[in-house]
Amino acid sequence: MSAVEDRIAELGLAIPQLVPPVAAYVPALLDDDRIWVSGQLPMVDGAMPGTGLVGEGEGLVSPEDAAAMAGASALNGIAAIKSVFEDLDRIRIVKVVGYVASAPGFTGQPAVINGASVLLGQIFGDNGTHARAAVGVAGLPLNAPVEVELVARVLG
Repeated sequence: MSAVEDRIAELGLAIPQLVPPVAAYVPALLDDDRIWVSGQLPMVDGAMPGTGLVGEGEGLVSPEDAAAMAGASALNGIAAIKSVFEDLDRIRIVKVVGYVASAPGFTGQPAVINGASVLLGQIFGDNGTHARAAVGVAGLPLNAPVEVELVARVLG
């Protein structure tokens, strides 16, 4: 097992099964030394842990729950990376783009996507620091509260 996989286990997590695409695309594409990871939903054991818009109030997904789902999405992104490049110790996360299905007036997208950014830092250490965008959107596939895409670089 790699050092990265050891850190994942130390966090009480495991690399999940690769989430199959819901349309005509691949989960990840290795192109020279870059890995482009398609948007990953927060599927856990084949199911969405929650659905709907993120915000404060009744009937909405809380920002805290959405942040945990962003972490699950990032973990699914790691599974996608591993599907095209086995050695996670040679991976550097370069960019994260997070989408948050936002209720009207919700502006906490950066805090939600921190769920992915913090987890990637815990897992990859310095190789997990990245550029990022956190974007509010009206809706996401399968009514997911969050979606995370990654760009990674294969190191030497």
